[in-house]
Amino acid sequence: MREIRTVAIMGLGNLGIIFGNHLSKKIPREDLRFIADRERIARYEKDGIFCNGERCDFQYVTPEEYTWPADLIIFTVKFQNLVEAIDAVKNQVGDHTIILSALNGITSEGMLEEAYGMDKVLYCVAQGMDGIKEGNRLTFEHMGMLCFGDREEGTVSEQVRMVESFFQKTEFPHEVETDMMKRLWGKFMLNVGVNQTAAVYLCGYGGLQQEGEARDIMIAAMREVIPISEKAGIPLTEEDLSYWLGVLDALNPEGKPSMQQDMEAGKTTEVELFSGTVIALGQKYGISAPVNEYLYNEVKAAHV
Repeated sequence: MREIRTVAIMGLGNLGIIFGNHLSKKIPREDLRFIADRERIARYEKDGIFCNGERCDFQYVTPEEYTWPADLIIFTVKFQNLVEAIDAVKNQVGDHTIILSALNGITSEGMLEEAYGMDKVLYCVAQGMDGIKEGNRLTFEHMGMLCFGDREEGTVSEQVRMVESFFQKTEFPHEVETDMMKRLWGKFMLNVGVNQTAAVYLCGYGGLQQEGEARDIMIAAMREVIPISEKAGIPLTEEDLSYWLGVLDALNPEGKPSMQQDMEAGKTTEVELFSGTVIALGQKYGISAPVNEYLYNEVKAAHV
């Protein structure tokens, strides 16, 4: 079995910084590279990137640079930047490159497969992290983990074992999953509730962990995903909802989900990826989603 040695990370938001900071302490500097354009690189090198108060010593390369292919590429960009990011990593992709997407939603893996082939893409979910990013400084209490596996249920490929071995060696929190489609839809259900409700109520994780209106709206939005998932052939249950509520309730109550951070910073949100997707699939399957329609309209009315 081949070994993973070189890693490329596409995206320097919360996840990119958290994962990169961890790996930078576990593998040689030259084996970890961040892909960014020249303007961003100049800013990163001038102002620095800080993780829990420590300046990160990252290696940066532009999309145009030709390096040896990365053994593992991890996408940590926002969904609205994915098309550009897919093109930006093309010089990092070789015959044996493995690709993981830590993006929210249920569509990024398919887009990556279309660009680089099904043989290179493993399915992946990032969960349990609670970072807050202000400018070039990120703080977090829980790093969370990457849960990954093959698209086909019940299989564990050599590529999965390679990534598992690498994560074990680098003490990177992870879990191998043999039903990734259900895990992907479960995380989507969580994001539909948590990200959007926190963005509308501006309440952070703590506000969603307490009984009250915000938590009720969040759970109602999540429940609207269940009948849609059944029609899509990836049936979720109330047991799955309870599992993901447990993931939420374990997070730092002072933390904020990414969509709330984007709202507060005046940035474009991923609302189309969450309620936008729920509404579209609901229309496709003849299922109403009034809570998601409410959240969608509230986010759009706010500014994005």
